[in-house]
Amino acid sequence: MSDKKLEDRNIRKITRIGNISYGITIPIEVIRQFGWKERQKVILKIDSKNKIIVVRDWKP
Repeated sequence: MSDKKLEDRNIRKITRIGNISYGITIPIEVIRQFGWKERQKVILKIDSKNKIIVVRDWKP
């Protein structure tokens, strides 16, 4: 595990991917906890007013 403090591990940078997309990495601990896999479909719920993005599994 990382030597970073717990609160610092949840600070992420936005990275440019190609010409029209951006990405944010998700810690492996979270991926494992949710049972998600590489290339799994997820849904983004965007709250523009409060600047919040919620990521959830595509299938309920």
